[in-house]
Amino acid sequence: MADILAPDTEALTLRRGDLEFDALAAGPADGPLVLFLHGFPEFATCWRRHMAAAAEAGYRAVAVDQRGYSPGARPLNAEEYVVPELVGDVAAFADGLGAERFHLVGHDWGGVVAWPAAAQQAERVASLTVLSTPHPAALAEATAASPEQREALSYIRLFQTPGAAEESLLDNDAAALVGIYEGRVPEDLVADNVGRLVQAGALTAALNWYRALGLDGGSTEAPAISVPTLYVWGTRDLAFTARAARGTGEWVAAPYRYIELEGFSHWLPEEAAERTIPPLLEHLAAAEED
Repeated sequence: MADILAPDTEALTLRRGDLEFDALAAGPADGPLVLFLHGFPEFATCWRRHMAAAAEAGYRAVAVDQRGYSPGARPLNAEEYVVPELVGDVAAFADGLGAERFHLVGHDWGGVVAWPAAAQQAERVASLTVLSTPHPAALAEATAASPEQREALSYIRLFQTPGAAEESLLDNDAAALVGIYEGRVPEDLVADNVGRLVQAGALTAALNWYRALGLDGGSTEAPAISVPTLYVWGTRDLAFTARAARGTGEWVAAPYRYIELEGFSHWLPEEAAERTIPPLLEHLAAAEED
């Protein structure tokens, strides 16, 4: 993995109870913490360029291989991947890093976790940045009203099916798993991601995030966000429609900036780093001034 990261990237281990999470860090140890959360099928490495930029700007940038992705944090039961547990992980990461307050950045499933984490831990979250993933309430409204959004999320039914999903994604040298990235993610990251996900138990653990949906009584929802928020969505996103993206601002009761990237896909951390890093740094700096 070292050859796909900046030379000054550090490896860390974070803990919550008996779980051990692999993490990457860059930047001064005493800098304001920026915590990065990845999605499926990604790892902390998806944030390599954002981390380097944040570190250069004086922040302590930390990206975590989340529950199921870290070999030491891979519970077997889907019930252990419900959103409240994932939100609890975020607080544990910040605690382990000694941060009373921190900036939170999420993409895809990392965004699903970041929205409620920011809502429930507003006293600790200095700012929220989400790439791709709409606010859960905006997504729920769009899914209820829009056949287009329902169709865009129809793949979830397969991912929730034990055995069938693993077989489909790993067959033919994991061709379907590779195809998820749409040719939009750099080849070195795809190779590293797939190489780790084909290890025994890894893909099932990652898919448990989908299989936990509905097991938590609807707690994927999040109330209106009360911290400064930046949300970026790409018009070629195959999972989230414009209706959900454009409705997200209705659920932010704080300074809010929405950026729509024409022609960019779901894979914004990897594909659109040059377009998302400048507004991220501006957002972080503005929150630090408040």
